[in-house]
Amino acid sequence: MLHRVADVTLKIQGALDVAIKYHKNQKRKSGEPYVIHPICVASIVAFYGGDEAMICAALLHDVVEDTEYQIDVLRETFGDDVANLVDALTKISEVRKEELNTKTSEKLLTTALSFRKMLIAAVKDSRALVIKISDRLHNMLTLSALNEKKQKSISEETLVVYAPIAHRLGISSIKNELEDRGFYYLFPQDYQKIKDYLEKNNQPFALRLHQFIEKIQSLLLKNGFLENDFKIESRVKRPYSIYLKMQRKGVSIDEVLDLLAIRVIVKDDLSCYRVLGLMHRTFKPIMSRFKDYIALPKENGYQTIHTTLFDQSLVYEIQIRTFDMHKSAQYGVAAHWKYKSGGLAPNMDWLHNFEYQNHSIEEFYELAKNDLYQEDIVVFSPAGDTYTLPVGAVVLDFAYAVHTEIGDNASKAYINNQKASLLQTLKSGDIVRIVTNKNALPKYTWIDEVKTSRAKSCLKAQRQNRIRDIEKKSAINMLASFFNKHHKAFERFLAIKGIATQNLWKITHDKNFLFETIENIKAKVFENKGLFAKWRFNLIKLKSFVVERFVIYSTKGVNEVLFDCCCHPKYGDEILGVYSNQRVVVHHKLCDRLFEEIHKGSAIVLVEWVQDKLPSFRVVVALEDKKGSIAKFLTTLAQNNCNITGLNYAAYKNQFLVHCEIIFETEKKYVKNIKDILFNQYKIIDFENMQDAYQD
Repeated sequence: MLHRVADVTLKIQGALDVAIKYHKNQKRKSGEPYVIHPICVASIVAFYGGDEAMICAALLHDVVEDTEYQIDVLRETFGDDVANLVDALTKISEVRKEELNTKTSEKLLTTALSFRKMLIAAVKDSRALVIKISDRLHNMLTLSALNEKKQKSISEETLVVYAPIAHRLGISSIKNELEDRGFYYLFPQDYQKIKDYLEKNNQPFALRLHQFIEKIQSLLLKNGFLENDFKIESRVKRPYSIYLKMQRKGVSIDEVLDLLAIRVIVKDDLSCYRVLGLMHRTFKPIMSRFKDYIALPKENGYQTIHTTLFDQSLVYEIQIRTFDMHKSAQYGVAAHWKYKSGGLAPNMDWLHNFEYQNHSIEEFYELAKNDLYQEDIVVFSPAGDTYTLPVGAVVLDFAYAVHTEIGDNASKAYINNQKASLLQTLKSGDIVRIVTNKNALPKYTWIDEVKTSRAKSCLKAQRQNRIRDIEKKSAINMLASFFNKHHKAFERFLAIKGIATQNLWKITHDKNFLFETIENIKAKVFENKGLFAKWRFNLIKLKSFVVERFVIYSTKGVNEVLFDCCCHPKYGDEILGVYSNQRVVVHHKLCDRLFEEIHKGSAIVLVEWVQDKLPSFRVVVALEDKKGSIAKFLTTLAQNNCNITGLNYAAYKNQFLVHCEIIFETEKKYVKNIKDILFNQYKIIDFENMQDAYQD
């Protein structure tokens, strides 16, 4: 098989020999020799124009992971180029302890870590992604050997991760096959209905397409085109694309407008527009469906004019492109290896968006999948630069797409020269101008309003930085007030005494650490002090005061607790108190007024809520749409000390499983265990504390 599509060099033959030797006694689930798989993957890679290193890496992509063959030996034998590709494709075999101390199963962590490793490598070398989607294509072609549960799991991952990667690489032939295979296993009944419809209408469709092609041929020949100047192809929309259109538009299969399409392929760009003019002059166009991807190429390099025409009450989608554009549309990034020419190369900048330094590995994986599985729009900067964003993106998403500092400092926006909110939804073709201000208010409370993972990541980092800054400053103020010092003088005192301050922020939410810190400071103060000074400092004792719903920790008396009108903290929110004359004003930890008080040097005290009410939590879970699935999940919650207070069960479009939203109450001490159980046993979409309005 490999010899038919590749020139088998000595190095490729050597890689083939290693694969045969080390996979010798291994079998796939189908019972066939395992080595057939890497040979097939290498053949797919070769078909798409992969170079010698790619073909070798495809042959060897499982030997390091599944056999005793070592990456160092591979590097010495086949060189750095092959070894780096294989390493990028090799799954993480061990998960570090710090990664395991999370709410996610080891299997999911391994998948997520391996995925991140591959993407990081792909930033430098996109060839790893082409090998990976070729590997996934062969796995999908042989998926029938696995049990139904694995078929569905692998198919879902294929649809939300690997088909979108193939799309980003511009390799539509692999993308289409991955989508249809995944659809077949994930939704067999829907797949079969569409397949039956297409088979039933096969002859009428073929006749309609043939008749319309004859009209177009006649039109072009009458208007100066020669027979060898163009080529006309026809296609019926693929099953998964039909299914998505039905879901997104809420229509039946008969109402899908672009079910039938004609593709006109010509020699040059100018001829594309000549064909377009002839089409629009002869047939009635639906202008709302016109798209010029030649003038404005997609991010993956796709260039084609799309228009939709009426002909005798029938609707056809027309695609017009050059021969080079056609190669690029079929093979994407691989077209430049396979044909040494072609249309535009795909823009690989999307790989740089996967920089979620402030997220756990599980969050990284979910955000990456969300970024990949999106429809796109294209918007413009005032300078004419194009930015590709997901459908539903808002102005702030655009600001962060331009630059992190633009997003952080965005204060005003204009869309098509009209003033707009930073949260206004964008449309394709919008021209967006951002006005920045270094004193712009933080926007971390908007994290649920933005669409892109880049914006979400930046807002989460903004929130974390703000909280840490508040905690560091308020810790100094808190201790300074306890010891009757000015906050700046006390900070200098700590430095003189050599008292480390990097962990002092912990005292703003840990009373035990606060007690310990005060005693440590007193011990430092006692050094070289007289009896009177020691006696005076010994009078400083941290006490707890229960006032209304709060426990206040202070070295001074507390008689009254008030709320300011600025932030309205709710039960369970992170809070601090501003102390003055035995009165404490409680603020949310992220309150702007509190931030001002801290900067002024006001006395700060640690405040906790009295545990008189159970905190509420919201969990969104993806469940199989079958009898008993909700009951089983609710039983799991009930068995783990949860009191269920709300339930919303609804199927969300564009998702593969039915989502269920549950509100429940439980004691805080049970939360970690509940998270561990739920994230290990179920597909959890979201888990949040409902009390804290500032939480993401």
